[in-house]
Amino acid sequence: MKAITCTAMLLTLALLAGCAPGEKKAAELLDTARFEEKQSNLEHAVKLYDEILKKYPSSPAAKDAAARMAEIRQQKP
Repeated sequence: MKAITCTAMLLTLALLAGCAPGEKKAAELLDTARFEEKQSNLEHAVKLYDEILKKYPSSPAAKDAAARMAEIRQQKP
């Protein structure tokens, strides 16, 4: 689990290094949303994913945000 987290963080840092300012903010929001999921705060995570989709729809983070929102919604009873 730690290896996956470290890998995800390294990939995020690599993405941030070459991103436009909007893409950087979207990536930061994505990281925060993932953290909120790990803390079982799904309501806040969904709000952050939604913010990414609304403010940065063409960013690489938007694709991940949409996928995570769909998975979260499928898990809800």
